[in-house]
Amino acid sequence: MTTTALPPTHTSFLDDALAALAEGATPEVLPLAGDPSAATTEQGTVVTPVPTERLRAAKKAYTTRHLAAHLDDSDGDFTLVSGEDVTPRAGQVVLARVAAFGHHKKLPDVHGRRQTLYPDDEVLLAYAPRYAPDQFEAEVPGSLAMTNLAAAGGLAADVVTQHGSTNDPTVIEPLGLVADAGGTPLQLTDVAPFSVTPAAHTPATDAPGATTEPPVVYVLGSSMNAGKTTAVAQIVRGLSLAGLRVAAGKATGTGAWGDPGLFHDSGAETVLDFTDFGHGSTFRMDLPEIEQLVGAVRRELVATAPDVVVVEIADGLYQRETSHLVRSGLLGRNAHRVVLTVGEALGAVAGVAELRKHGLPLAGVTGAITASPLATQEAGEVLDLPLLDTYALAEPAVVRSFLAL
Repeated sequence: MTTTALPPTHTSFLDDALAALAEGATPEVLPLAGDPSAATTEQGTVVTPVPTERLRAAKKAYTTRHLAAHLDDSDGDFTLVSGEDVTPRAGQVVLARVAAFGHHKKLPDVHGRRQTLYPDDEVLLAYAPRYAPDQFEAEVPGSLAMTNLAAAGGLAADVVTQHGSTNDPTVIEPLGLVADAGGTPLQLTDVAPFSVTPAAHTPATDAPGATTEPPVVYVLGSSMNAGKTTAVAQIVRGLSLAGLRVAAGKATGTGAWGDPGLFHDSGAETVLDFTDFGHGSTFRMDLPEIEQLVGAVRRELVATAPDVVVVEIADGLYQRETSHLVRSGLLGRNAHRVVLTVGEALGAVAGVAELRKHGLPLAGVTGAITASPLATQEAGEVLDLPLLDTYALAEPAVVRSFLAL
């Protein structure tokens, strides 16, 4: 008789505590987001000098990589701001201690290597909300109380909802906001290499002999995990193999090394994402600010004078920020082509209808659906646009025809 080992079932901190009680042991009292932390027990606002060496020694997340570079290059003094009166804001950086493990047990570093976390490790994270239907929804807390590691890219935020298949979030204890010598908390925008404000340099497209901007291709999805990032990578690969210079970017989403790293590996000569403009996440940003950010990512990619620019817009068409970008006309005003990625036939039909309603120049459909021959057949029977296998886009002739380049 053959037996099959079953995967371990989902357990939470509460499950562990109940198991301990059943065995007659005294369960460990584990911290939760919202519990008081050392940084909230002090009255008012407290500014404490912190050695630069301590900040350099802390494990840094992808979202704080530009601060890490600033720390390495800086001879200045830094402080930690704590106290019951301190209210963190999105974009501020916190020095925190790993208090209790949950979903995230590793933290990709500034180069993308997955650092193993240990209890009491000190980490540098960025406060920011998170939108991930298949994992966590999280919001920036109103104090320096215990909070969560809400994303592998390094976001500190209170998890408010989570997918049923996702383990409880890791808990971190804020020790203080990283601030300058005078106690002014640092923002990611303070150390980011790019700004939403137009750069002082003259764009490459304004140079002698350059009369037009390169074509810009946007890749959107019907939902999270529809295959957007993979599609961008294959498009970049195919265009690069065709001998074209490609610049690629991710203009919205949650900061993570994997996406820009994949674009680099696929052949993009220049890669930028919203973290390069000082944002750990774009969820819940003011809508005019979202427009400015997407425009800035596009502007800086265009300024490198590539033959083609490819930009990913995160999440699904009905997600707040993505929906606004589609409905505002921003994408349609400067898009050469728009590619829709989907996971199923109904998403393809509804997505095409939504994008056409707002006048976007659709090239066709691809994405996770193409992993299923049956789903692809279903969609192909009702679509009047090309439906291409994602990996066929890595073929130079195919992608050039698909995008009319």
